[in-house]
Amino acid sequence: MQNKMIWFNRKFQFIQPPEMYPIVIERLRGTPARLEEKVANVPPKALSLSETGKWSVLENIGHLVSCFDLWESRIIDFKNREKELHPADLKNARTKEADYNKYKLADLLKKYRSKQENLVREFENFSEDDVELTAHHPRLNMPMRLIDLAYFIAEHDDHHLACITDLIRKYS
Repeated sequence: MQNKMIWFNRKFQFIQPPEMYPIVIERLRGTPARLEEKVANVPPKALSLSETGKWSVLENIGHLVSCFDLWESRIIDFKNREKELHPADLKNARTKEADYNKYKLADLLKKYRSKQENLVREFENFSEDDVELTAHHPRLNMPMRLIDLAYFIAEHDDHHLACITDLIRKYS
């Protein structure tokens, strides 16, 4: 089944109880391994193929790497008890400008794993009381707790893993 959901059209209801925080963090911790396993046997030529206007496998992975600047900014927002979270670049300029199809898969996977491990450590450094810290998410126009940010990132990662699965089915 093809992933036809457009990320920016996605609606969220943040209802995870604080007790779910360690489980959501564990989900984030496992994403690099799931990604690495998913692309392990993909023919190199298939990694850069895509439909016009859509991202390839390498571009999807590169986009996940590009997003870490935003995730790290939002972590800092929570640490500083900001009222508003940093906005996303809705045009994905960094991903488009990076030309990730020229990157080696191994390099992107290594960078993704390293960045994800750092992000997980950041989430783990918050206290139990911090899990319910809240700031306004500008695009969604709604409050987001720290646990919601972790869940949002996990959902975003899985969205792109589903896109990668579709590409692998189509081009491998």
